[in-house]
Amino acid sequence: MIELARSSVQTWECDQMGHMNVQVYVEKASDALAAFGAAIGLGPKKLAHRGLVLEPADQHIRFLRELRPGTPYFLRGGAVHADIMALTAYSELVQTASGEVAATFRTRAHLRNRTDGVFDGFEDGVRAMAMHHAVEVPAHGAPRGLTMDAPRDPAPTLADADKLGMIPTFEGVVRTSDCDEKGEMIPRAFMARVSDSIPNLLVQTSGRDRGSETDVGGAALEYRFIYRARPRPGDIVCIRSGLRAIGGKTYQWVHWLFDRESGEAIATCEAVAVAMDLKARKAIALPDALRARLEPLVIDGLGV
Repeated sequence: MIELARSSVQTWECDQMGHMNVQVYVEKASDALAAFGAAIGLGPKKLAHRGLVLEPADQHIRFLRELRPGTPYFLRGGAVHADIMALTAYSELVQTASGEVAATFRTRAHLRNRTDGVFDGFEDGVRAMAMHHAVEVPAHGAPRGLTMDAPRDPAPTLADADKLGMIPTFEGVVRTSDCDEKGEMIPRAFMARVSDSIPNLLVQTSGRDRGSETDVGGAALEYRFIYRARPRPGDIVCIRSGLRAIGGKTYQWVHWLFDRESGEAIATCEAVAVAMDLKARKAIALPDALRARLEPLVIDGLGV
């Protein structure tokens, strides 16, 4: 693997759990993808000249270790596969001091023309350069709690979600700060919406209020995102969430993100999460009372 980024965790990048928020991991994955693009001849200046953007379409993330404020880290990665219409890249975020991998990202990316939205092809030379940095996805980067099924086609609509009884967990306006220089919402902002929705999800499904809890919190172990559209400033995004499955310590949520005005999906994602003892910094088993409350909420057939 080649090095793609290096930095440290800032206090303002962390949430009430005391560790780096999931949206920041996605931002770092975007940094790694951009840097790998530059390494294979698709740097930002070249892309801008051609009116193209290298963007994720299908992204799998595993969170392996917490990152606390002040922790130094770097990202490294390479190419898993490259064909005319898609580049699959792998990267991992490594704690500099310990050498331990804190998170992994497997991203299927494509080139999109910003003017007409048409996907462009990867040139032979670019594909050859990508595979010059070919890597095998290690076991710690492979899916564990999620199945990598084909995304829903056609995409779900807001009406579909409401018909299934999915829970409204977020609604808000896209800000300029959520978008890139061309006015399209960035991947970090998609995850930020989901992250912001979780406290509403928990209080509606389990009665837990994260604003008043001091001993028990939660942590994501794994995510998969399917990016379907790019909202712009002023658009209204809403989320409908549903419970897909419950395990011994884990539970699996599905979140569908929609353009509130059109009802069309802008992204679909699923996550594996655990309850967390904030003092011991360890996952805990789901209490029987919580399990009994959640089991009736499981919706068969949910997915990305």
